[in-house]
Amino acid sequence: MDRDRLRELIERVRRGELGTEGALEALARLPFVDVPQARVDTHRALRSGLPEVIYAPGKTAAQIADIATVLREAGQSVLATRVEAPLAEALIAALGAGVHEPEGRLFWLGPDEVPIVGKGVVAVVSAGTADHPVAAEAAGVARRFGNRVDLIEDVGVAGVHRLLAAGERLRAARVLVVVAGMEGALPSVVGGFVDKPVIAVPTSVGYGAAFGGITALLGMLTSCASNVCVVNIDNGFGAAHVATLINPL
Repeated sequence: MDRDRLRELIERVRRGELGTEGALEALARLPFVDVPQARVDTHRALRSGLPEVIYAPGKTAAQIADIATVLREAGQSVLATRVEAPLAEALIAALGAGVHEPEGRLFWLGPDEVPIVGKGVVAVVSAGTADHPVAAEAAGVARRFGNRVDLIEDVGVAGVHRLLAAGERLRAARVLVVVAGMEGALPSVVGGFVDKPVIAVPTSVGYGAAFGGITALLGMLTSCASNVCVVNIDNGFGAAHVATLINPL
């Protein structure tokens, strides 16, 4: 249930197309629905602007399918993150439909074309090819949330001329998600070129002293570019979620 569906429900009652009991039945399922080992938050889109998304690791295919079924019955699309190919195959078999995006490890059950609701472009910028899985997650989630996305890859600071060549695309974006591992310098550089919010995503890419992304995380947190904020290591989903909330403003 989101604001548009609730508004439609109210309008149907006002026009006499739906009785009071029917409206009460619809609203009775609004806050959450219990399934085995989960309480599915069907109220989240109405409350916070974006629907519940399923984090797949630690869940079985049956558990995810139960949650997805509730979301579909509530009129919502289904998005699951960190879905590997075997799990995606099991979900498609259980649900009878679905699309797997292997590069971003996303599972989607919803319309092929999601209406664009964001006013501007979300630029997803990655430092190196090794950062691609996290960048793909961010780009895929942003698209499924109704944003126009410009994916700009392999423009790290070791060859900063590659970033400079994308200057117009960077400045055209309304919000930027910048993904980098190693020392995590790229968000600071991008932040110095644009007058827009930069959401930095540290990745776990790098040799020993990168400490699985901690070095990049600390570097981004201590950025001297004041328009840079930071999400958790490898959290492309979280960055896309925040970018979506910023983009419609």
